[in-house]
Order: sequence, then C-alpha cells, then structure tokens
Amino acid sequence: MTAVAIVAICAWALVTIIESAKDKKGKKLNTKEADAYKTEIAELKERVSVLEKIVTDERYDLKKQFADLEKDRVA
Repeated sequence: MTAVAIVAICAWALVTIIESAKDKKGKKLNTKEADAYKTEIAELKERVSVLEKIVTDERYDLKKQFADLEKDRVA
C-alpha cells in the first residue's frame, strides 16, 4: 500500500511540473529552464518505473505477506 502512495505522489509531482511548464509556456522558457524540466521529468519517469516494478513484483507481495504473518504471530 505504501508503494501505491509513493507512485501517486510521484505522478502528482509529474503533473504539477508539466502544468507549471505549460503556464510558463507563454513566457517562453529559456533553454536552461527547459533542460532542467526535461531532466527532472526524465528522473521522475525513471523513479516511477522502478516503483512500478517493485510493486508488481511477485516477491514484493510475498515479502509483505511474510511480514504480515510475522506481525500476527508476535501479537
């Protein structure tokens, strides 16, 4: 569940960056700002991709199930 929240936050950040870039589009971004946005978007896409791989990995779910069982046994 935590990973889903992280993916949602990253997606929100990506949308916010894109919207702010659109708002500034009328002001004409200089190449330095445009390159910074492109770099940041590429980094966020990579992070989201890694998070998606983690969340969809079968071993992630299995580890979570083991952790839940351990919590139940201790309680």
